[in-house]
Amino acid sequence: MSVRAEFDAWAAEGRDRGMEQRHWHTAKHALARMPIETGDTVLDLGCGSGYAGRALRDTQDAGRVYGLDGSPAMAQNARSYTNDSDVAYLVGDFDELPFADDSVDHVWSMEAFYYASDPEHTLAEIRRILRPGGTFYCAVNYYEENVHSHAWQDGIDVDMTRWSAEQYRQKFREAGLYVAEQDSIPDREIDIPSAESFPTDDWDSREAMVERYRTYGTLLTVGVAP
Repeated sequence: MSVRAEFDAWAAEGRDRGMEQRHWHTAKHALARMPIETGDTVLDLGCGSGYAGRALRDTQDAGRVYGLDGSPAMAQNARSYTNDSDVAYLVGDFDELPFADDSVDHVWSMEAFYYASDPEHTLAEIRRILRPGGTFYCAVNYYEENVHSHAWQDGIDVDMTRWSAEQYRQKFREAGLYVAEQDSIPDREIDIPSAESFPTDDWDSREAMVERYRTYGTLLTVGVAP
């Protein structure tokens, strides 16, 4: 199944809002770190419901914000969630970003980058459109060290790329981006039941659930264009 078909179906089922609620636990902490200045142009790559771009407009006075998604239904839903004329949603492919060279100040991507069919080329495209000093904030829960995420590929028909933290740093550098920081942001808001409640349908032990959310959380890699 194509990315478009998969996520059109998710949007039709209202799963875009569900993803927003789950991702917000860690996304808000990463978004707060972004060095947005008044009027900056921001691209939300794989925007889903578009929550990240709206948050940057509301809290950091970002200028023009673009949300790009491979799913027309996701983009359509995102448009319906805001009346802000400075927020636009586009349907596009990660391989050919519809922006001129050196035209974007910051790129954000949460739980989407690993769906790129050619992630190295996507990084090259991000480097191409970023202005000097521009940043790429890449947040993923599906990565090599997070062993609890490895089975996710079995539940989706779209191919996913699972890199390690070191591979993210290496690939960023190969694309011409300096790696400014990398760390894991724990999810401290997900409710973890007492040990007596385990096993559950999803977890064999409380220790595994704690490790997934409190230790591995969301891997954030920040690249800066020279």
